[in-house]
Amino acid sequence: MTQTYDLVLKNGTVHTPGGPAQTDVAVLGGKIAAIGSGFSAGETIDCTGLDILPGVIDSQVHFREPGLEHKEDLESGSRAAVLGGVTAVFEMPNTNPNTDSEERIRDKLARAHHRMWCDHAFYVGATADNAEQLVNLERIPGTAGVKIFMGASTGSLLVDDDSALSRVLGSGKRRVAIHAEDETRMNARKHLALEANPSTHPIWRDDESAMLATKRIIGLARAARRRIHILHITTPAELEYIAQNKDIATCEVTPQHLTLAGEDAYPRLGTFAQMNPPIRSGAHRDGLWQWLNQGVPDVLGSDHAPHTLEEKSKTYPASPSGMPGVQTLVPLLLNHVANGRTTLARFIELTSAGPQRIFGLVGKGRIASGYDADFTIVDLKKQWTIDGDWLASRCGWSPFEGMQLTGKAMGTIVRGHRVMWEDTLADAAIGEPIRFEATQF
Repeated sequence: MTQTYDLVLKNGTVHTPGGPAQTDVAVLGGKIAAIGSGFSAGETIDCTGLDILPGVIDSQVHFREPGLEHKEDLESGSRAAVLGGVTAVFEMPNTNPNTDSEERIRDKLARAHHRMWCDHAFYVGATADNAEQLVNLERIPGTAGVKIFMGASTGSLLVDDDSALSRVLGSGKRRVAIHAEDETRMNARKHLALEANPSTHPIWRDDESAMLATKRIIGLARAARRRIHILHITTPAELEYIAQNKDIATCEVTPQHLTLAGEDAYPRLGTFAQMNPPIRSGAHRDGLWQWLNQGVPDVLGSDHAPHTLEEKSKTYPASPSGMPGVQTLVPLLLNHVANGRTTLARFIELTSAGPQRIFGLVGKGRIASGYDADFTIVDLKKQWTIDGDWLASRCGWSPFEGMQLTGKAMGTIVRGHRVMWEDTLADAAIGEPIRFEATQF
């Protein structure tokens, strides 16, 4: 008897672990059941002219719930994610209150269930007070691991002295995510952040602030025998150093730092270009691309960190750091692919295979039989302009509004559910917690 599937994606270019192929993909029970041809199904999607990628995983977003829902919440942030082609996110702990206890982790998971449009996991924030509990907190199903803020950013999570950092690194086994900026150096340089001059942001939070913290945390991680993941790298020098320490350190770059250059961004965008670590020079941006194409960054994360128009309009440095990015991650990188800055295969590595490899995701990260049926379906030739009507983040703006791009996500499928097709959402959110090898047993 002929097998009937729930869903078949037909006539697309499917990006399997063996490379791109003109083939069909059949889905049954939320998982990839077969790759080939001749399938029949209850639902068929014609993907002629489209590329079917493994579902894009954004491993750094700030969705602001609880406590800061005027900027974003789990529903609106995840809606922006799937409209942009993202199928899963790791959400950060600097909410109000901070996500730093079992009760607060479980509260986020409860808030997210079938209210978030994409699959999700939540980081637990490290503090000097909860260091010894992290070994248990990181094993709660639905947690992405532990996050350390070495430099102060939005929120009150900060662990900046070596003693506390060593206690955190000594408690648990999963890879720890790091915001690496040196708090002592930045405090000493705060006077360099000139009023009403956001272009001084990268002078205050300079290259050395980043490199000092990166070297410190790699040294402490080596002493603790703990793997780490350094977020939003902004300097080529850091990537060169991390390349020499890949046995213990993985790292992330962001679309913002790969796209914007300070010489243009600060005069044009002002405080709307302000983020931590900062947007730096065009030379920095080009250096990040050089190391990206050498294979050093492991993942691409948006560091989606929304603030309202009113908040961002405050006079620098009273203005908050951060910008939205989860919805623009896929199109920005597809545009870079179209312009020859990198390859589609490298983009797939950074957004699916890379996160699966370094974080130990179960059933995600590739198009293969038995894996979750997560797909980001893109039109590589689509020419379009980012406009305000398309943006879904509650903050209501993007530094990339008005940018003309080539390449767009046309469909987002999460565990076999078509949650977005041609900018239209499904009737209901179906997001579930991401599963990790480290929390399975």
